[in-house]
Amino acid sequence: MSSKVAVVFTSPERVLDDYQRVMELASWNAHLNPSRELLLKLNLSWTKYFPSCSSQPWQVEGVVRTLRAAGYNKDNLIPVENKTVVTNPVKGARNNRWQPVLDRYDLRFQPLTDVPWKVYKFKAPLLKLNHIFPEGIEIPSIYPERDILHLPTVKTHGHSITTGAVKNAFGGLLKEVRHYAHKHIHEVLVDLLMMQRELHPNVFAVMDGTVAGDGAGPRTMIPRVQNVILASADSVAIDAVAARLMGFDPMEIPYLRMATEMGLGEARLSHIDLVGDPIAGVNFGFQTKKSLVIWGDQLIRLGPLRFAEHLLLHSPLVVWAPFASNVYHDWVWYPTVGQARIRSFSHTEWGRLFRDYAPK
Repeated sequence: MSSKVAVVFTSPERVLDDYQRVMELASWNAHLNPSRELLLKLNLSWTKYFPSCSSQPWQVEGVVRTLRAAGYNKDNLIPVENKTVVTNPVKGARNNRWQPVLDRYDLRFQPLTDVPWKVYKFKAPLLKLNHIFPEGIEIPSIYPERDILHLPTVKTHGHSITTGAVKNAFGGLLKEVRHYAHKHIHEVLVDLLMMQRELHPNVFAVMDGTVAGDGAGPRTMIPRVQNVILASADSVAIDAVAARLMGFDPMEIPYLRMATEMGLGEARLSHIDLVGDPIAGVNFGFQTKKSLVIWGDQLIRLGPLRFAEHLLLHSPLVVWAPFASNVYHDWVWYPTVGQARIRSFSHTEWGRLFRDYAPK
């Protein structure tokens, strides 16, 4: 495994070329082969568009353009994303303006809801997922033996402190009930690394931090223009560098520390080969906070209400949880706080670039 991480500071005028540059600096073509099918695992944290929340359209285009120019046939590129109890991948692809990009490059978006899922017997001694899903872990049938490229964003997360390439696998490898894993999120993220080693010949990640998310991630954040993009074949290392840029000590984040100790990647900055633009002295000063929904979830799973966890979250009564989440996020927070932050974002250069991706 290469623990090389490429970092490039960019601008809207050159971002597509810079995506090619950051991928080349990270030696992407030494890890991915155009003769093999490649899953492009997009990141949809909200069906609605909110800056810093999900894969950006210029991120999708920069990666796809680089791959096509290097010889990837359109039939070997498979953009995928799954649903959660609170997201819709087809609507999300439209709202986040991935679909115009995919149409431009003649790629067909593949919602993972439309492919068969099957139980896969993993050989690795998983830390938690076999206990969470004792009946077997179902995965998309199109995953085994295909390379995968993750397109996460630089942001905080109320469950896992930060989120990035490692957690982007969470949305593809686990079905809707993956919220069961929130109680042991750091161990589950390590499990995902072990699972991907068995499933994919190669894993690569290209992360967008042009507009990064500070605060109560992964949705109710403060978008911060940071003009940075990253790439690496080591999901742990790229998450570690992103964490460092945000102002965190990567080895203080449990999933990054455990993954490093188990040899699944490298989060020790002194052991990572940083290439591209220097980051010495860069500190975004981000702080992880908990949204009302994540605070409530942890109150039930880990706090004083844990005696009611099975009844509230693992029985037919669980329908209250996605309903409450949608009410809070879509009907309360988004029209008020969220829209105000989007209006502020729309006056930035990146906001103007986002408008350029509107369907013609």
